[in-house]
Amino acid sequence: MARETESRPVRTRRAATNAKGEPLKQDRAARTRESVMEAAAEAFAAKGFPEVTVLDVAERAGLTKGAVYFHFANKDALAVAVAQEFYGRVGEVTEALRRENRTPLDRAIEFVRRNAVLFRDDPVIQAGARLQIERRYIDSSLPTPYVGALEALTEFLTGAEEEDQLSPGADPEVLARVLLSAFFGAQHMSWVLNDRKDLVERAEETLQCLFPGHRS
Repeated sequence: MARETESRPVRTRRAATNAKGEPLKQDRAARTRESVMEAAAEAFAAKGFPEVTVLDVAERAGLTKGAVYFHFANKDALAVAVAQEFYGRVGEVTEALRRENRTPLDRAIEFVRRNAVLFRDDPVIQAGARLQIERRYIDSSLPTPYVGALEALTEFLTGAEEEDQLSPGADPEVLARVLLSAFFGAQHMSWVLNDRKDLVERAEETLQCLFPGHRS
């Protein structure tokens, strides 16, 4: 009598995952892409888009050129990624302020203060600002500058008007344009003259001129 053979379940090997349940290989790829983007931002901020090469980015990231090209098709794609991250980080400031228990005018003022710190300290923010100036050299479309920041300041200052926090007759849209123009002028001058080391102080001067005596 033939002996029946017992069928055994086939064991499949499960891929290792991170805390979010994502495959570790995918996790490593995401971290590598992030490090490449950060290295590109440092290079663009320091040298400007025309002078940077993919090799510069690879060396800053501690990778080969091939590894950079695996994640980004060319230098233009790197510039787009850095610019998008720039606007994402500025947007995070806006969203954080919307959640905080502050008056509308305090939100507008704090928006300028926090962005001054970012422009002083964050290479991605510094690179994004420089890439907008050099956008004619980039063979890809970048996000339109100033729009998001202008919308945020207009929103906050409109709320300030509704709560009688602005001077009588002040137009929130005009004030938002003036404030944003003054901030970007201050950050550019601070960059050229002092490598942005005094930007927080220059931003505070701007705020005191537009909102004298206000303390948040």
